Amino acid sequence: MPAPYFDTQILNFINSLDPKFRLPSGIRLLNPYKHEEIRKLVTEFYKRYYHDRHPRRFLLGINPGRLGAGLTGIPFTDPVCLTTQLKIDHHLPLKPESSAKFVYEVINAMGGPTAFFNRIYLGSVCPLGFTKDEKNCNYYDQHDLLERVKSFIIESIKTQMTAGARIDCVISLGEGENFKQLRKLNEQHGWFKEVKALPHPRFVMQYKRKQKNAYIDRYLDLLCQ
Repeated sequence: MPAPYFDTQILNFINSLDPKFRLPSGIRLLNPYKHEEIRKLVTEFYKRYYHDRHPRRFLLGINPGRLGAGLTGIPFTDPVCLTTQLKIDHHLPLKPESSAKFVYEVINAMGGPTAFFNRIYLGSVCPLGFTKDEKNCNYYDQHDLLERVKSFIIESIKTQMTAGARIDCVISLGEGENFKQLRKLNEQHGWFKEVKALPHPRFVMQYKRKQKNAYIDRYLDLLCQ
């Protein structure tokens, strides 16, 4: 009996997300999937671009942020890109997010969403996000947060891999702490043969915007292998 389609497995994973960890004081969970409209958008996205059994290279960011995946449920996709790039109708406020803008420039440089998502699974090391003082908080920003979510992260990566991960290489979006944590986990669990990293889109847009095209080329060099 053939394995379920990639989209079926990822949607099952998303719909079953039920974090049991206790958050440190002052940190709130960012879970867009608890909203019915977001679940519908996410379902449309995965059924459109992942309804097959192709193995894909995993490209993992940190965790959802307030203006990107924390709002739309789709990694590195803000409401603007949801409309203009993916042509998915919604009622979310059209707020742009710089990381999403860069990622979709990369996506278009690879031939557009269909060509990109046919080869790449875009996700996050931690599939749910966090806020502190109404600002984005990364899963590794506080030691106590990292320790409490680590088991959740491990099980999440393992589950997503069963959808059809290419195990030759996983790519961290972020060359700093996200890369460090992903590499450490991979050393412990042996999921992928190699862990590589690319500069985080936010870093490019905030500090290296004038060299943006060179960074897009760098992304393409690695993603198209």
